[in-house]
Amino acid sequence: MQPKPIRLGTRGSPLALAQAHEVRDRLVAAWGARAPEVEIVPISTAGDRIQDRTLAEVGGKGLFTEEIEAGLLSGTLDIAVHSSKDMPTVLPEGLALGHFLEREDARDAFVSLKYRSLAELPEGAVIGTASLRRAAIVRRLRPDVVVVPYRGNVQTRLRKLGEGIADATLLAVAGLKRLGMLEVATEILDLESFPPAVGQGAICIESRVDDARVAELLAPIHHKPTAVALACERAYLARLDGSCRTPIAGYAVATDGGVDLHGLILTPDGRVAHEGRESGSDPEGVGDRLGARLAALAGPGFFGGS
Repeated sequence: MQPKPIRLGTRGSPLALAQAHEVRDRLVAAWGARAPEVEIVPISTAGDRIQDRTLAEVGGKGLFTEEIEAGLLSGTLDIAVHSSKDMPTVLPEGLALGHFLEREDARDAFVSLKYRSLAELPEGAVIGTASLRRAAIVRRLRPDVVVVPYRGNVQTRLRKLGEGIADATLLAVAGLKRLGMLEVATEILDLESFPPAVGQGAICIESRVDDARVAELLAPIHHKPTAVALACERAYLARLDGSCRTPIAGYAVATDGGVDLHGLILTPDGRVAHEGRESGSDPEGVGDRLGARLAALAGPGFFGGS
């Protein structure tokens, strides 16, 4: 008897669809002839529809997940595939991020048709990004350049470069790799000076907490070291009350004895920053401790800077 099909919800952008197909392909490889049919269901989210304002202005990360999560809760979807960096730290009751694929390269790429590196940008050059984290780090490293809001999927941002709207932009290396477009990267930025967003490069799978069939299906493609790193990063973000309204960077690596975490918080203008590291055997405890330490250094009102 053929297993019941699995309905997989995803955003409809080329990158989101590439991630959904990667999950489907891994399930087929893991289960072979016993693999159920996986139907990919593209869903238009508010975050995709609203392109004229930054996420900070219109509601933050949840704009990329609400419609998809409604499908999970209603039972019209069985699983949802997301970029982990898009996920709020608090999920709707009854849903969980229980499974992760092995993390791709978490670094950011500098992309320009005119200049070879961030350091080579001339004074007054325009760099476009919708990320407060990227904008703040650019302002910290290059206070002499101009940062402008720059929304859209990878293809849209590259088109805007060609139209001269900006001299450069920043994109996730993982996304470029998944789209087969890494060649557009002019420079790969290092993790130390340009740490990534929490969850960057990791594909997560959201499902209902009581769905044993789905949990069994996903178990063979789950990558535990990535899950450990993400548990740490998300605890760190939760302690800092992170959203698309705050410039926060964090990157954790699972080790034999636990996890190592590097965190950076900045004012939006990049002028003030607090950075730290934490290690330990309890991933969530490590994240919570570093988040609390940086929050204490920053003090109240830190993220209200202009």
